[in-house]
Amino acid sequence: MNKPAKPIRIIVVGGGITGLSAAHRLIELSEEHSIPLELVLLEADSRVGGVIRTIQHKDFLIEAGPDSFLTEKPWAISLCKRLDLLEEIQKTNPTNRRVLVARGRRLIPAPAGFQMLAPTKLPTLLSSPLFSWRGKLRIAMEPYIAQRKGGGDESLASFVTRRFGHEMLDRLVQPLVGEVYSADPEVLSMPAALSRFVDMESKHGSLIKALRRETKKSSNDDSGARYSLFSTFKDGMQTLVNALEAKIGPQRIQLGAPVSRVARAKSGGKNNGDWDVELKNGKTTHGDGVLIACPTYRAADMLKRSDYELGELLQAVPHASVAIVHFAFHREQVQHPLDAFGFVVPHSERRSVFACTFSNVKYTGRAPQDFVLLRAFLGGALDEDIIKRNDDALRAKARWDLETMLGIYGKPRFETINRYPRAMAQYVVGHLRRTSSIRQSLARKTGLEVAGCGFEGVGIPECVRDGERAAERLLTTLYKQRKENGETE
Repeated sequence: MNKPAKPIRIIVVGGGITGLSAAHRLIELSEEHSIPLELVLLEADSRVGGVIRTIQHKDFLIEAGPDSFLTEKPWAISLCKRLDLLEEIQKTNPTNRRVLVARGRRLIPAPAGFQMLAPTKLPTLLSSPLFSWRGKLRIAMEPYIAQRKGGGDESLASFVTRRFGHEMLDRLVQPLVGEVYSADPEVLSMPAALSRFVDMESKHGSLIKALRRETKKSSNDDSGARYSLFSTFKDGMQTLVNALEAKIGPQRIQLGAPVSRVARAKSGGKNNGDWDVELKNGKTTHGDGVLIACPTYRAADMLKRSDYELGELLQAVPHASVAIVHFAFHREQVQHPLDAFGFVVPHSERRSVFACTFSNVKYTGRAPQDFVLLRAFLGGALDEDIIKRNDDALRAKARWDLETMLGIYGKPRFETINRYPRAMAQYVVGHLRRTSSIRQSLARKTGLEVAGCGFEGVGIPECVRDGERAAERLLTTLYKQRKENGETE
């Protein structure tokens, strides 16, 4: 393969997991194909990693952001293998692999075998105290409900009530899905967020029938969240960030470098590259290509002055805000047996906390012996205004909910709070059509890519995939352009 006469200069904007994965993949590709590469990663914050951050507080290991990733989806595991991190991966504890659901002041186990939207074991669901007998009869009718005709987009609320009834949605599906997407079920798009279940209905006519067939072929545990498929790292999720940062190298990373504008180069790209990247400090840097790995609304701010239509499409992807509050207690202060990985709270319960993880139960090494570490979530699309309250108010609301549900007395050893404003992309009805329009617009702009959780998945594996694929498209396009222009040796 002929090499470009001079290095291809690519600027990655954003040092979260998407941007880090993209930068790392660019380096891999340049080395694999002997393509000279000049790479710059610009990060507005004083650190890379975005929402991924592990904090060692005394003898506690605190995940300020995501605490795990799904191994069933291959992209994060593949990255870990290439980073030599497989030995650092830690699986969930083999016991207590279940989730509880709040009902009044009770915490009731989610029915065994329940997978996000539907049961694999109907008898366990029908015996659950979560539902009334009328609700159970409606759920049991699901195999006889005709599938939807005509296709098209549909909200989670419409899909679940159509197949299982309102009780299933309100008492179980909404809180379970809310823990993942922090979403409003009335507008969350099924094809965009939960296409697996749309496909089940299309192919089998019934989710219950489809899941029964799947479980006969699968050896997965029967916990509703399939917790055996979740993993973290022994020293926390920061391990992945640190490994990527080391591979990319500090010489390629510029911290404290917020970007205000990305546009075609005024010089026509003859000398410094085809793209100008303006920083908020007034400086401008140039590149042959730019990969924006930020929330879509930030990408919109960078692009809308030069491409109003694309900026509007990116701006239209809504985002929800979340706060995570950690509490550490002596074990004797907590009356609940903590015989699960945590609990979720239906919105109909009108509590401030919508989910809580028992961190030291889910993963070993998160708290000293005789202590518990609780991780409470507040906010989301259904309670966005609560994030506007001050830290003391948020901690008080979280603590009240945990005290009343877990039987906690006395003061915690410590409390921490982390806020994530507009951090969770919302895949509302029409999301696939919108992202298709964004991709079409980007395809007409040689040397520009936008990637992140606002497109095809909010989890770490999906962000890794989106960043890596954007990197592959960008470098391939730029190299092809150089070759067509005769700029290779």
